[in-house]
Amino acid sequence: METRVNQIELNGLPFQYREYGDPSAPPLVILHALGKDAESWDQAVAAIGEKYRVLALDQRGHGGSARTGTYTFELMCNDLLHFADVMNLERFTLLGHSMGGTVSYLFAETYPSRLERLVVVDTPPPFSGTRFDLPPEPAGPLPFDWLALTSILQQLNEPDPEWWARLTDITVPTLIIGGGSSEIPQNKLMEVSELVPNCKMVTIDGAGHFVHDDDLPAFTAAVKSFLYS
Repeated sequence: METRVNQIELNGLPFQYREYGDPSAPPLVILHALGKDAESWDQAVAAIGEKYRVLALDQRGHGGSARTGTYTFELMCNDLLHFADVMNLERFTLLGHSMGGTVSYLFAETYPSRLERLVVVDTPPPFSGTRFDLPPEPAGPLPFDWLALTSILQQLNEPDPEWWARLTDITVPTLIIGGGSSEIPQNKLMEVSELVPNCKMVTIDGAGHFVHDDDLPAFTAAVKSFLYS
């Protein structure tokens, strides 16, 4: 599948995104995990995206997008809104993994009328009772802004309870994919699936947190069954 790497300005900031597939096909927007970028989805997109115009965004602080120095899930959600508006995406399907999954929850809670369907991979919204220690900053250049990691970890350690309270506002058909042996508590994914009104959950045992990397065939089957049914 041909990949096109493009630049765009969102709210005065430069962002990069990767586009795959037929430009006239229904849009599918993909959001990557913390420390990753849109390119990390190339292999999975080739497997799941043949009926879509896939748009994979480098979120702020990652890949070819702006290093803004300020990072929150809410700002990333706003970036996604600007992206959808600039790209003239009146309605689209949204798929998010890990950090991108939390951004996807927030977007679906706030702008449900903009979405056709929602897929979230191996993450619940951040919840209280967990604690993430800040790792030491590695030496040498990184493919992402280190401040993005420290800022997001701070939000994980001090989550907004509204993120969970508003899960019932997600009205679009939703699929949650769990990695089974992931470090993410799978019982929390099940809780989310019970709170979102029109939601199903699929667990891919043994896949781990990066489900689409570690068991692409099972991931592909789950996503296609949901998107193409």
